[in-house]
Formats: sequence, structure tokens, C-alpha cells
Amino acid sequence: MAGKSIADKDAGPRSKRGAILEAAVGYFGEFGYEATKWSAVADRVGISQTSLYHYFESKAHCLLTIMHHELHRSHEHFLEAAAGVDPAEGLRAALSGAFDVTQQEVLQMRILQNHIGLLETPRSSKREEEARQAARVLVHNIEVAWTGLLERGMEAGVFPRRDPHTLAQAVLGLLVSVWRWYRWGGRLTLNEVRDFYVGCALRMVES
Repeated sequence: MAGKSIADKDAGPRSKRGAILEAAVGYFGEFGYEATKWSAVADRVGISQTSLYHYFESKAHCLLTIMHHELHRSHEHFLEAAAGVDPAEGLRAALSGAFDVTQQEVLQMRILQNHIGLLETPRSSKREEEARQAARVLVHNIEVAWTGLLERGMEAGVFPRRDPHTLAQAVLGLLVSVWRWYRWGGRLTLNEVRDFYVGCALRMVES
């Protein structure tokens, strides 16, 4: 297992950090980051807006922390799913596991995908830049992990030979596209979405 997410930093027993992140995920995920007032997050947690700055120096810092937290969670789940099994089994477990999420995590993934471009531009604030850089490292690590799994499968002869990095990016692009449109409790169940997208991803890799 990797180390703690920066979302867990300074999260002592009396810390409001977790409650702030949970409230921010709810607001950013349901109403959008731009439409959310920073003061609304404070009101939801039951603290003053000034108190928010003890944990996050800005709304953008909170957003970047949520993005890092979600990337960390996704990476950890992939590593657990793919560990100690053959590449074909690992691929199926990783694909299915990507949909083993809570309603809160669906919102986190929506936030991440809606603001992924934010990771491309350096931040003037030190703490925001630290969170951005940490998130970029995880994006790289996730791509490397998926690429490695596909490459092992190709070397074992269970997946057709092709560029594993390009294929990994294609599979990841397919998976993350779900969270831009999927709504919890909507017309399709999460299991139905999982079955369809896992099938598509397997055909991409195995055909």
C-alpha cells in the first residue's frame, strides 16, 4: 500500500478537514466548483469562513486536494486488484473494481474529470502548487501501472501485441468518461454501466 493521501494530512481527531472535504465534494460535485460559494462549505460544516483557511488556503486548494485524494484512491484500488494475479485476471479485476464506488466517490470522480485541465497550469500559491504536483505524479503513476499490466499480458501472450501505453491511455479514457455523465440513481444502475464499459474495455484489449 502507498502512503496516505494529502487529503489525510493533519487530520487529527478534532480536525474539521474531513468534514470540509466531504461538504466540498457534495457542493462541487452536485452544483459545480464555480457555482459553489466558499462560505457555503463553511456553513455546511458549521464553522466560520475564516476557519476554513486553517485547513485550506483557498477554494482552489481544496479542489486540488479533492482531485489528489481521488487519484490516490483510484491508484490504490488498482494496485490491490492487480496484485498477485495473472494479467488477464488482473485486468478484469481492475476494470470491475473501477466501478466499486460509493455515491461520494462518484462525485469525487466527476470533480476530477471536470477539472483535470487544472493540473496542467502551475499555481502561484505554494500549497496549491504542492497539491497540483502531487496529483500530477499520481496521474503518471496510474498510467504507468495500467501500462505495466497490459505489457505483462502481451509478453505472456494473453493480449495481442500493440503499444501498451497508447492502449492504457485508451482504456483509462473510456473508464473516466463515465463519470462526466453518470448520475447516482439515474436511468442506468451502476452495475449496468459497469457491465457495458468493462465489456468495451475488454474488447479493446483482447481483440
